[in-house]
This record gives sequence, structure tokens and C-alpha cells, in this order.
Amino acid sequence: MDFGIFTFGELSRNVTTGTGLSPQQRLKEIIELARLADQAGLSFLGLGEHHRHDFAVSAPEILLAAIARETTNLRLSTAVTVLSTQDPVRLFEQFATLDLISDGRAEIIAGRGAFIESYPLFGHRTEDYDGLFEEKLRMLLELRDNATLTWRGDLTQSIPGMDIAPRPLQEKLPVWVGVGGTPASFARAGRLGLPLFIALLSGPERFRRLADLYRHSADEAGHDSAALQVGVGGHFYAAATSQQARDTFYPHYRAYFEQNMPRPVDHFPRSTFDEWSEPGGGLLVGSPQQVTEKLLEIHQTLGNSRYMAQIGLGGLPFAETARSIELLATEIMPAVNREIGTAD
Repeated sequence: MDFGIFTFGELSRNVTTGTGLSPQQRLKEIIELARLADQAGLSFLGLGEHHRHDFAVSAPEILLAAIARETTNLRLSTAVTVLSTQDPVRLFEQFATLDLISDGRAEIIAGRGAFIESYPLFGHRTEDYDGLFEEKLRMLLELRDNATLTWRGDLTQSIPGMDIAPRPLQEKLPVWVGVGGTPASFARAGRLGLPLFIALLSGPERFRRLADLYRHSADEAGHDSAALQVGVGGHFYAAATSQQARDTFYPHYRAYFEQNMPRPVDHFPRSTFDEWSEPGGGLLVGSPQQVTEKLLEIHQTLGNSRYMAQIGLGGLPFAETARSIELLATEIMPAVNREIGTAD
């Protein structure tokens, strides 16, 4: 299994002191965490896209370009690009440029977005939420496959046979589809034969039928579902012991839910946090052994080939985040892959 990290660059305030990092500090911290992940042997870094005061990353392409010059091995991607409110031509140009800068390490994970502030901000209607994504995804794939493009758009611009440049270093720039829990989104990704990224915010069993739908839709459309990659990502924190992990992470996870969710909650109780951390839950918080066991359960249920850990949530201090990344790379990743290799 491929392992990596991602972050939205949230600017959560400490639940006790009310203080938090500035956007400048947070961006510099993300660059340093990316460097640590690269050195530790992880293979992927993803950045979210948000357009609110409580997030530092509104232009992930620029931050990824900075990270490209500080790393050598990490695949560099959004997690996710809110494609419905992007210009696909400009997006492709940016990622083709990133691919050239990074020596062929760029990827795109495209989604509709759980946060909808970008729709009015960039002049789009939320009534076109799905239609925009459908048309722009097809346009992005055409841009990827054609150096000269003729395109007739309904919700996008029309292009009368124009050059699409520069071209990326990779022959075919990887485009994944990021999904939550909507069956139609799984089916669409399968029909198009695109790799799938599942935001796993609950236990994996809930997504078993949806993953089956994705693979069935791919096979019906003439794609080889066995060859398609499935990535899974979710909230993550590891420490030496389970108790240490839960006690350290809970105040920050509470801050994230109370400040940074699409619909922040008034209070996120410890009992809910502990329940989600138990076996079968979607929250990967605990000792390396406990996290390894949950990752093996996810793999057995969904057959994923990549796991992406959302790190540093809720203002978690840099040192704690760095140590958690180290445990992911040095203890959890090898243990998971040993078990998968033995099973195979």
C-alpha cells in the first residue's frame, strides 16, 4: 500500500488560550512537514482548497510548487481541487507547470467540495453543483488527452481548436475523483475509469457497497476495475500509546469540529471522539499497533492501494504532528505492508 499525508491548512485556535497560527506560519509549517514526510519515505502529499478565513490554503498549486523544490519523491496533489468552481484550462496549465517543476510528480484529485463558499465567490450557482462538476471533469480529461482542443461548452467556455500548453512531463497527468458518500459520484468515477479517493469520515463498512458500485460501474463501461486505484483518507494521529494519543489529540480534534467544519458544532464531546476511535470507527487515533489494525481492516473491506492521513488537525503542535508522521512512516507503513504481503 502507498502511504501519504494531506492537510487543509486549517487555522484552528487553541480551545483554552484562543490563540492560533497566522496564515504565514501555517504555510511555512506545511512546507516543513512535507520535507519531513519526504525524508521519512512517504510517497504522497495532498493539499485541500478552501476560501475562508479559518484556512490558510486557498491556492494549493502555489504551495505545491514551493514544496516541489524542497522534496524529491513525494507525489504532489490537491486533496481536493473544487473543480466545479475552477477553470479547467487554467487548472491544467498550473498542474502541467507543477509537473515540469517537480520532474513528473503532479496529480489532481478533483471533487465537488463539501465547502461551498467558492461557488458565489467565483460567480457560480450552487444549483449547478453537480452539472458543473460533470462538465468540467470531462473537459479536464479532454485537456489532458489533447494538445489542441476543440470543445463546446454549456456551463464552461467553448474552445475553437486552440493549443493547450505547456504539456506535462508525464504522458498522462493522473486525475483522481474525490468522493464522500454519494453513490452517483462513485458510479461516475467508475464509468470514466478514473482512480478513486474516498474521504473516510466513518467506518469502512459503510463504504463497502459504494466501492463495489464503483468497480461494477467501471467493468460495465469496459474498464478493468482490478487495475483501478482506490485511495482512502481520513483523520489521523499516532502516539506511543493509545491513551497518550487520545489525550493529546482530543482537544485539537474538538477545536477542529467546533471551528473548521462546513457546519461547525457547538460542542464535540469526548465520548463521541472515543467511540469513533474504537475498532470499526473511521478515526485513526491510537498506538501504531492499533492504527495498523484499523488500516488492515480498511484494506480488507475496500481493497485500497493508497492511504492518505490527514495530519495536524485542530492546531496540533508541529512537534506532535512531526512525531505522528514519523510513526506512520517507520512503524505503521512497514507493519501494514508486511501483513498485506503475507496475505497475498
